[in-house]
Amino acid sequence: MISVIQRVSQARVVVAGQTVGEIGAGLLVLLCAERDDSQAQADKLLAKLLKLRIFTDAGGKMNHSVQDMDGQGQGGGLLVVSQFTLAADLSSGNRPGFSSAAAPEDGRRLYDYFVRQARLLHPQVATGEFGADMQVHLVNDGPVTIPLTCR
Repeated sequence: MISVIQRVSQARVVVAGQTVGEIGAGLLVLLCAERDDSQAQADKLLAKLLKLRIFTDAGGKMNHSVQDMDGQGQGGGLLVVSQFTLAADLSSGNRPGFSSAAAPEDGRRLYDYFVRQARLLHPQVATGEFGADMQVHLVNDGPVTIPLTCR
């Protein structure tokens, strides 16, 4: 699975003029399932991002995860957005190919699994809408943007 993790002070997803998912401070997770990905990769990616220490402590060092970002165990939000375009292949020209992305039904299955698991492990999880034309609004905090892949 491929993801891009952005530390945000706020983020929301709009579909057809309606906000479908929104968080305050936390992580925006752009998520892509690739062919042959499994629930094991989803579990590994989720475990890594929940423990990723990219929130600052009182000393200004990146020392807290989204689960303990305020240093007192009060976690921030996760906004999980499906984005198959992370699997773009530009090796054969200027028009991206997406043959390494999971088929839509497999992508939806893994996305739904990832979100279910995230909700079991983290108290605040919002989502976009799989397969929809979405507008993602965010305020990147830092900015901090990290690509994270689990194979």
